[in-house]
Amino acid sequence: MSLDTASRKPHERLAEHLSDDLAAVGTLIKARMASKHAPRIPEVTAHLVDAGGKRLRPMLTLASARMCGYTGDDHVKLAATVEFIHTATLLHDDVVDESAQRRGRPTANLLWDNKSSVLVGDYLFARSFQLMVETGSLRVLDILSNAAATIAEGEVLQLSAAQNLATDEDIYLQVIRGKTAALFSAATEVGGVIAGRPEEDVKALFDYGDALGVSFQMVDDLLDYWGSEATGKNIGDDFRERKLTLPVIKAVAMADETERAFWKRTIEKGKQEDGDLEHALELLNKHGTLEAARRDALDYAQKARAALSRLPAHPIRDMLDDLADYVVARVN
Repeated sequence: MSLDTASRKPHERLAEHLSDDLAAVGTLIKARMASKHAPRIPEVTAHLVDAGGKRLRPMLTLASARMCGYTGDDHVKLAATVEFIHTATLLHDDVVDESAQRRGRPTANLLWDNKSSVLVGDYLFARSFQLMVETGSLRVLDILSNAAATIAEGEVLQLSAAQNLATDEDIYLQVIRGKTAALFSAATEVGGVIAGRPEEDVKALFDYGDALGVSFQMVDDLLDYWGSEATGKNIGDDFRERKLTLPVIKAVAMADETERAFWKRTIEKGKQEDGDLEHALELLNKHGTLEAARRDALDYAQKARAALSRLPAHPIRDMLDDLADYVVARVN
């Protein structure tokens, strides 16, 4: 590996390796987000699609298909499907969370309005189903439609779990498996399915995507307290939005009576005062829950790598292996 290659991040090396496929996905997305009668649809969609995201999920579909020896062009349609589902969920999430910033830019609901965000999200979901059907594979349709339903289910579960101190790590895992890992695992699984790989290979791809997605979300939740330009969020956004994420769930489990009263006031009742975020960070550090959450994310990254090791050797497999490491390396 050259120094130049080593200095680039795994997703950047993967993007370069799949550059032609990614360009085809970009072209297809632009064609399918067009609307003859409602110009606001491409305006709102382009705001998110062109915001400089890594396109990680569609890249996982392309990578899985190519790694499995696929030579057709349905993987491009499926990668665009995955990106449309992801973009639709982001539009809806920002309305639900009343967010003002996404990837360091104003959200669509802030620039336009909530109605536009919800309806354009619905349009993208519909477009994604059209693309799935075009592959002619009922199994692919089953996998991706199940993923779309699981994502919505995870988001609804989060509504009731996010501000309830009774939420434990099992419920948290259920939430993030729904809202994040479901699309990761579907993205990798369909690549193996359209390539006609044996069931054990398809299962390994699913397991990789699932573990990668869990690790990815755990790290995102950690970054909310440790901070990173990668998320485009301010430190403490989840605390201010009263979201019970893994570091806080672990801290609540170890809290004494005074600490539990603090979490009840700030998270359950939403009565936050100046200095509360700083105190929350003190409690997370006191109980070592940020480091504990990081260890959990590392464990899932290792599970992702173990799943990959069940697949035949391939240059793309090595890049996906590095990607699992990189996801956790975002927090040091």
